[in-house]
Amino acid sequence: MCIDKKLKLLSHFEIKPCIGLSGIPFGSSMADIEKILGQPEETEILDDMEDCQSTVWHFWNYGFSLFFDENSQQRFGCVEIDNENTTLWGKKIFQLSEKEIIALFREKNYTEYETEVHEWGEKRLSFDAANIDFYFEKNKLSSINYGKQLSDPHILILPN
Repeated sequence: MCIDKKLKLLSHFEIKPCIGLSGIPFGSSMADIEKILGQPEETEILDDMEDCQSTVWHFWNYGFSLFFDENSQQRFGCVEIDNENTTLWGKKIFQLSEKEIIALFREKNYTEYETEVHEWGEKRLSFDAANIDFYFEKNKLSSINYGKQLSDPHILILPN
């Protein structure tokens, strides 16, 4: 990847539900992503769920982490992002309220959603059809987790 294209990718992140992050599609190999982004700042292995192990590449300076599922030959399948400049459908998503996010999804024909307040106080807003979760702390969006389209829409696997 040429330097200009890499700098553009790393200066502006675009959420593409069920597709990927900016120019990085879900299903990309670790080698392909390393060519684009370089080495992660930290690597972590998640293996606390039965029949599910993932490698996580943390890019702390850019405000996101990429998840690679062992069951999918270590292919990119999920991202967690907290970069304030991230956009979704042309909107700076971290500047929107929960109600504005719901309205934005409604405009894109995602009308079904659910919410849950976790015991630690964080609120989750989920659009299962887009396989995306928004997390709020004190009514402010703090992070977004989303992934590839699942073959069974009734099974939701979250990285948290």
